[in-house]
Amino acid sequence: MNWTIATLESNIADGGVTVAHWRCNAEETVGTGDNAVTYTASAYGTCGFTPDASADGFVAYADLTEADVLAWVWDSVDKDSTEAALTAKIEADKNPVSTTGVPW
Repeated sequence: MNWTIATLESNIADGGVTVAHWRCNAEETVGTGDNAVTYTASAYGTCGFTPDASADGFVAYADLTEADVLAWVWDSVDKDSTEAALTAKIEADKNPVSTTGVPW
């Protein structure tokens, strides 16, 4: 799974992050060469925060890392459940239980 922060929204006055836009991408390739098929699934969401520049642990915007913000996101988003849903989506794509079309 590949988790990323797409963008942040923050207060200009104190540099506190108010919203993090996150994405989780999953990918699995089955087969090789010309027979390879790549299955993908993704989830996108936002998490809102109420920054307090006087609080212990406050990190100024300029000092943030993606790892910092992902940790905040995972405090709000069920990481394991999100990843399980993406894995299930890929498995369903690989092993469909229904189809459309006509038999001729």
